[in-house]
Amino acid sequence: MRLHQICHSAIHARYSEAEIARRLADVDALRADPDIGGFIAWVRTKPDDFHAATRMTRTRKLSRRKVS
Repeated sequence: MRLHQICHSAIHARYSEAEIARRLADVDALRADPDIGGFIAWVRTKPDDFHAATRMTRTRKLSRRKVS
């Protein structure tokens, strides 16, 4: 599956590799996810060459700290 870089970054900013593999491994699952679905709807309104820095969500940051 090929993703635009901004979409790829948004997914990894929100979810761990394990969670992506477990429940978000295909396009339909990604589109059905409320956070990613909302992001997709938002980014569709942008020009094809749109880019914005993507920050890790607070929830994701906290979960990474607990694992380390």
